[in-house]
Amino acid sequence: MPELPEVETTKRGIENQICHKPILGIEIRQAQLRWPVPTELKSLLPGLVIESVKRRGKYLLLKTEPGHILIHLGMSGHLRVLSQPSPPQKHDHIDLVFEDGSTLRYQDTRRFGAWLWTDQPIEDHPLLKKLGPEPLSDAFNSNYLWQATRARNTAIKSFIMNSQQLVGVGNIYANEALFLSGLHPLKPAKDLTKLECETLVRQIRQVLSAAIEQGGTTLKDFLSPSGRPGYFVQKLFVYGRADQACIHCGSLIERAVHFQRASYTCPNCQPLPKKPAHKPPRDSK
Repeated sequence: MPELPEVETTKRGIENQICHKPILGIEIRQAQLRWPVPTELKSLLPGLVIESVKRRGKYLLLKTEPGHILIHLGMSGHLRVLSQPSPPQKHDHIDLVFEDGSTLRYQDTRRFGAWLWTDQPIEDHPLLKKLGPEPLSDAFNSNYLWQATRARNTAIKSFIMNSQQLVGVGNIYANEALFLSGLHPLKPAKDLTKLECETLVRQIRQVLSAAIEQGGTTLKDFLSPSGRPGYFVQKLFVYGRADQACIHCGSLIERAVHFQRASYTCPNCQPLPKKPAHKPPRDSK
């Protein structure tokens, strides 16, 4: 599934190619995505100009004067810009065609992505208004993480992957950031120290920034708008490395399933949190 770095890579790849271009029309070959593609786009979009392309979480926001096109890549979707007309392939579901002859083409094998429209304030959209801070923004800092985790007994991995607490930290990047922070995925969020909060914020930022710099992470089918795969997979420290030596201490990386997602940890660098000692009941006599 495309995560924040892949969506950011897509955003950077298309924005300079579609911004300030008038739309000629939209061709919808398959309207049944995660939600039905609004049919009114065919009458709404012609003549409008893409003013900007922004990202919120995993959503791409194409701004026009009367409203926004919201795009989500789902599990297998990707966008590419064609400089001239080209016959669509089997899973090329949507073409946004511009007056200069170029096309923004959306492909989605599994059809879990989305193309939606809103003319309301974008921050109030139901899919966006409850999202937590962006991990690369000033709003995500050690003080925020410290305050947000004080009453949370949930595991820290589950916490940082909750989009209402923090957007865009998918399973791959959560595993990597926790390893580099020396934190076990099951450590209760409320037990983090201030220093651990500082370290985890720093590592989340560094892991995501490095992935964006490398063009995302290709494990199955992610492609950038240029058609090239992401290369962050070459930089992974623990994810997918079960039974291989830890780069720090040489211990074998372990794999476990936590909350229906694979976790990769070094038993030496990320010790499992100790359970509190059981206190025997008081003698009532």
